[in-house]
Amino acid sequence: MDLDQLAALRTPEGSAALAAAERVAGGDPLAAAAALRSAGIPGGLAAAALTQAELRRRAAGKFGAAAAGMFLTRAGLEQATRRAVADRRAARLRAAGVTTLADLGCGLGADALAAARAGIRVYAVEADPVTAAMAAANAEAAGLADLVTVERGDATAFDATGVDAVFCDPARRRAGTGQRVFDPNAYSPPWEFVTGLAARVPRTVVKVAPGLDHALIPAGAEAEWVSVDGDLVEAALWCGELAEVPRRATLLREKEGPLLNASGSKRVPSYHLTGTGAQEAPVGPVRRFLYDPDPAVVRAHLVAELAADLDATLADPSIAYLYADEARPTPFARCLEITDVLPFSLKRLRALLRERRVGRVEIRKRGSALEPEKLRRDLRLSGDEAAGLALTRVAGDPTVLVCRPVPPGG
Repeated sequence: MDLDQLAALRTPEGSAALAAAERVAGGDPLAAAAALRSAGIPGGLAAAALTQAELRRRAAGKFGAAAAGMFLTRAGLEQATRRAVADRRAARLRAAGVTTLADLGCGLGADALAAARAGIRVYAVEADPVTAAMAAANAEAAGLADLVTVERGDATAFDATGVDAVFCDPARRRAGTGQRVFDPNAYSPPWEFVTGLAARVPRTVVKVAPGLDHALIPAGAEAEWVSVDGDLVEAALWCGELAEVPRRATLLREKEGPLLNASGSKRVPSYHLTGTGAQEAPVGPVRRFLYDPDPAVVRAHLVAELAADLDATLADPSIAYLYADEARPTPFARCLEITDVLPFSLKRLRALLRERRVGRVEIRKRGSALEPEKLRRDLRLSGDEAAGLALTRVAGDPTVLVCRPVPPGG
């Protein structure tokens, strides 16, 4: 999409085209295009409207009902922060006393809108002209244009001396190709600029990829990993005055349904595990219960802190499965009861599952090279019972744990 197409979509004719596209989106794309042409919508406008309608359908999982009025790009949507994550970050900034925020590399504006909803005045900068125009349009559609100013420009040239805090989400895709960038030095703005922000602005937050090497975390920064309903979605560095602990795992639970704040506003339930990220969990034998930690806990290097809470141990020092004698309720790990511990043997495992009439298995793995779907086919399951399988190593040996879920509450 270019600026002319975006402008056309924002006219009354464009709004009508978008409404027509939303009625036919989600089916056969050729039939949808034909339907818009038969309605008299010009081909270029129809194509742009159909693209937006499809992106809005995909965006509903990130932005909820607000996605229906947003303007989006494919690359921008993939990198945009989920609303629940952005809202929690904005609430933390507001609680820290932030009233003005520079959003450097604002993309489609997800974080800028969240900050504005929290009552923070946002000055957003975006290098790509179409994306910048979309961010401004999204602020207008959300009724937040009076709190969000978007300018097209170079984030590295923005004067941040007049704001309380800075948020930076460096682009991790190559312009023009959309290919992912894994080297932080190739981010835009570059990593050197991003990490230098904290020296100039006492309150700085940087969104980074969840796979960030811990060695790249600036001294004194709080590194936070965030998961939503068990999916690891991002990491963030809280610098300067905003750093509270060395490492934090934040788990958001959208599927649990919203909670009401004292003010009556809704928020997504959240759970936090904190620590140094430098502790090591004790190692011991396999015990009755297996805990599979949330990926945010694993990436934050907080498995040892969780082990202490659960009186649990590792069976292999390099694998983040925890074992305990009791099932204790925790939001930070899935708990399973171990019924069998077997040195891995396809023949022996197949015979055991056949004997127990197991026809459905949930397979998880840590420290195993086996492919779960191939194993599922090789097991040739039949029966009406279910079981869980954990593929792992115990004292260095390939092992399969046959498990059953522990009901909530232990």
